[in-house]
Amino acid sequence: MSAVPAGDPSSPETGGPPARDGAPAQGPGKTPGQRPERPAEQPAEPGRPPEPEQPPEQSAEQTSEQGPALAGLRERKKQRTRLALLDAALDLFLSQGYEETTIDEIVAAVEVSQRTFFRYFATKEDVITGTLSEHDRLLKEALAARPAGERPFTALFEALRVVLCAIAQGDPTDSARFRRVRQVIESTPTLVTAHMAAHSATTDALVAEIARREGVDPVEDLRPRFVVAFFMAAAKVAFEDCARRDIWDAGTVAARVEESVALIGRTVREWV
Repeated sequence: MSAVPAGDPSSPETGGPPARDGAPAQGPGKTPGQRPERPAEQPAEPGRPPEPEQPPEQSAEQTSEQGPALAGLRERKKQRTRLALLDAALDLFLSQGYEETTIDEIVAAVEVSQRTFFRYFATKEDVITGTLSEHDRLLKEALAARPAGERPFTALFEALRVVLCAIAQGDPTDSARFRRVRQVIESTPTLVTAHMAAHSATTDALVAEIARREGVDPVEDLRPRFVVAFFMAAAKVAFEDCARRDIWDAGTVAARVEESVALIGRTVREWV
């Protein structure tokens, strides 16, 4: 018979020494002050990859701030690549000729792939006509901004002068590109033809804007089309005259365009 009364906390059956006064008794195998053990991590199932660590969540404010910044960074990178391709193409066109230059040579100069080239330009010709399309867009915006009541022909030439002056007074690199693009066009008959063909959509847009300003129907009333056709022909003569005189700077071309407007006015009064 055991000498330890039943229920005595110091007995082997109850496990552990008696608790101090006022302190809860420790469980089996525990010592006073020992922290409870954490549950053991469950092993991963065989053949199942471990769960990837999740990145810390960003607040809505952080996400909204990073969105425009990242988009702006991407656009600047794309613009740098496009201009690098344009500049390399112009170097090659002027040094060895437009017809003799291949797309392979252009991408090799920039150290990019043909796939990258075709992200920015549909064809080799588009390197030039695409640049002119940007100038045409600026011309349409400048015309729309001309004062109401200004005579249509004057408004067209003033819009052209504003665009040329903006190029001349802006980034010197843009002005140099304008000069080089004009040089390539004037020295390449196929580009002169492509340039005129590309003006078809621009002509329609200018006709529509002149008709809007004058409050007439651009289909039924032929005057807007007459005025724009006259403007296009006069601008072509002015640009060709600058090329013959070896004038390529946008500011000087703008001055020559202004002189041409005055000459056209006298010609119409005296010769037409």
